[in-house]
Amino acid sequence: MKVAIAAGGTAGHINPALALAEELRARGHEVVFVGQMRRLEATLVPEAGFPLVPIEVSGFDRSHPWTLVTAARQILAAQRALDAHFSAEGAPDAAIGFGAYVELPLVRWCAKRGVPYLLHEQNSVAGLANRVSAKGAAAVCIAFPQAASAFSGKAEKIVVTGNPVRASVISASRKDARGALGLADDETLLLVFGGSLGARHINQAVCGLKDGLLARPRLRILHSTGKDGYSSTVEALALTGGETARWTVVPYIDDMGAALAAADCVLSRAGASSVAEIAAQAVPSLLIPYPFATADHQTLNAHLLVDAGAADMLGDAVLDTPAFSGLLFKLIDDPSKRALMRDAAAALGAARAAQALADCVEKAAR
Repeated sequence: MKVAIAAGGTAGHINPALALAEELRARGHEVVFVGQMRRLEATLVPEAGFPLVPIEVSGFDRSHPWTLVTAARQILAAQRALDAHFSAEGAPDAAIGFGAYVELPLVRWCAKRGVPYLLHEQNSVAGLANRVSAKGAAAVCIAFPQAASAFSGKAEKIVVTGNPVRASVISASRKDARGALGLADDETLLLVFGGSLGARHINQAVCGLKDGLLARPRLRILHSTGKDGYSSTVEALALTGGETARWTVVPYIDDMGAALAAADCVLSRAGASSVAEIAAQAVPSLLIPYPFATADHQTLNAHLLVDAGAADMLGDAVLDTPAFSGLLFKLIDDPSKRALMRDAAAALGAARAAQALADCVEKAAR
């Protein structure tokens, strides 16, 4: 069959969609993406070997209601563009939107043409686009059970699939990944990242612990700062030549699967995709939810791992206190604690989410 997928904006939306696309392709189906050429999907989707149908849309600012007019006009224009494309190239048998306004032209085109469509909500708090599109959906697939409350009256459509994780993350080899980094068996690797955009407060807090971290002679650190935080982090750390051999600072990690496979512990924000990838590789983690996320959804995201015993969690406001350093150093220094957390994460079965979501898509198409 042919499946159309709408996903875009951030890696948190795109990578779960690519994970589904890879699973569908492995099952022999054709997949086409819908997205914007000025956003991240324009790079990630073609790199993964999938065609991208370009549309142009924008969200609206609820504090400026007049922006809704422009947004509505762009959605209608995007629907016409999709109509022209699918008339020429063949209509999909099913479609799925991964949230955000980029999905609206596709799901509305499907509703008009009688094509079944599904939704996937990555976060524990559902976004506006998925909430308004749920009425006509064949299924609403969610990563976190807490998201179900946003779709009241649609219980029969709710399927808890988890967040799909790309095959490259799931299949990454710990032995190969550690070998590529030159890690000895008795070295501990701490992976620090804040999602695809980085996390300034985490960067600052880790820089403040430089002496304590480097005092552990068998500790190595792989630190992804985000593009905007790279220069300031390098400047704050002021690593010497010898220290750079143990502390690698990069703006972005292209192969997150390998980084997670090599890691013994993770310090991270709690974006939905980050949580899913950490769970898929079963890496012990200390999660610091972004405090300004809508409805504090990163805290809810983190509970997937925390409640299972696979992660610790601290509030962002605690990063500058001894509570943070104490918990981080405990995670680094206690291999028995990490072993228990690995077992707890592995039991969550996060690596099977793509298959579960692909099953839903096939069912809707049938």
